[in-house]
Amino acid sequence: MFHKIIKRGQKKGSKSEDKDSTFGYAPPGNRSSGVVSTSNVVVNHASRVGPRGSAGTNSTLAAPPMVAAGAIESLPLLKDVPISERQALFLRKVRICCYQFDFTDNLKSVREKEIKRQTLLELVDYIQSGPGKIHENVQEDMVRMISINVFRCLPPSAHENSGMEATDPDEEEPYLEPTWPHLQIVYELLLRFVVSQDTDTKVAKRYIDHSFVLKLLDMFDSEDPREREYLKTVLHRIYGKFMVHRPFIRKAINNIFYRFIYETGRHAGIGELLEILGSIINGFALPMKEEHKLFLIRALIPLHKPKHIGFYHQQLSYCVTQFVEKDYKLADTVIRGLLKYWPVTNCPKQVLFLGELEEVLEGTHSAEFQHCMVPLFRQIARCLNSPHFQVAERALFLWNNEHIVSLIAENRNTVLPTIFEALEKNLQSHWNQAVHGLTINVRKMFLEMDVELFEECERQYEENQARAKELKEHRELTWKRLAQVAGEDDLITV
Repeated sequence: MFHKIIKRGQKKGSKSEDKDSTFGYAPPGNRSSGVVSTSNVVVNHASRVGPRGSAGTNSTLAAPPMVAAGAIESLPLLKDVPISERQALFLRKVRICCYQFDFTDNLKSVREKEIKRQTLLELVDYIQSGPGKIHENVQEDMVRMISINVFRCLPPSAHENSGMEATDPDEEEPYLEPTWPHLQIVYELLLRFVVSQDTDTKVAKRYIDHSFVLKLLDMFDSEDPREREYLKTVLHRIYGKFMVHRPFIRKAINNIFYRFIYETGRHAGIGELLEILGSIINGFALPMKEEHKLFLIRALIPLHKPKHIGFYHQQLSYCVTQFVEKDYKLADTVIRGLLKYWPVTNCPKQVLFLGELEEVLEGTHSAEFQHCMVPLFRQIARCLNSPHFQVAERALFLWNNEHIVSLIAENRNTVLPTIFEALEKNLQSHWNQAVHGLTINVRKMFLEMDVELFEECERQYEENQARAKELKEHRELTWKRLAQVAGEDDLITV
């Protein structure tokens, strides 16, 4: 009896070894030239139980066997083998794609790199035009292979590497990922897997889980624009297909924004994340949930604060405008948020804000406009008198918008007294001829709206100017008297 138990234990052990060998995850061997270790990659799969990890725990992926150069052999094509053997061959090809190579030296492992590239292309073609659903164990190993290739430590930015003060991102050369010849195909494989009609979300969500999504979001900080473009497409497709992940993805993106706004001030993928959110916001149901309104107030509006807003302002403006179009009552909140973060000395940023303000005002109703028009036109008046001609010109262009002009006409008794002084100052002293001409047009527009109101504002302005002149003369006279008294005291002292 004892000998039988021993024999059973031996058989079980050999079966486990065969299983590991089949999937390509045996203990790592010696490192060969041009092969990079992947032993530190960790992926959380909720479906794993038993020896491969319990649900909800992190399972460490063992690296594939490290073989000597030339040991990776090309396998037969999937279409050339019987259908019954394709699943096993697919897994063997996945095993080959788990190897990573050193792309800093183009002369290393040239043959092996090409074998992996061709294998990845074949996997993409198989997923895209495969005969049917992919078996669950194949999905698990394929997602593991994708994780090994995609999830990695990103290189530090130039200022982080040198220890120097952070510079303008526009002045920095983007870092292009050297492994892109392989990485691009891996992303394409992931995209085809997600969008495939044969992919069962009930099964796939066990492997494309919260941990996978978080690590995918971490990759948005890559400086390579090609990678960020693929990430944007993949994450958008995951959001559309895996409905169970939607709240988690929105929350995770929020956290990235919070860290960017209040901690780091630098992130390469804010624009791409906002593009994804733009389409998400467009699909929000009405009435809008409180959660979505809080996202606008706590994340989108504070995103106007960072200095380098120009890199993602177009996408941010679209998201904010979508909220106003969905619920016009949010216009007052948005406009007051813009005024809160309005730049003081950054003139290009002021031009961006004025452009966004025009888009928001186009969707603003009269009641919401009345709530914020006083602080709004005080700020516009300051922009009208800006010595930077582009700021003043952009502010005057607001009067070219028919909807904004109609709102102003309805509330001219409040708007005109607020900006009349700024218009007169431009006529008298602004150096730019284009601004001078636009000011004349706006002034004429108000005169045609209400002659009596215009004349009343003009009279008050002249009275205020006369009073200001009188105060100035009185102040100068007082200083002269003080100077005379000080001079007499000096003479007495001498």
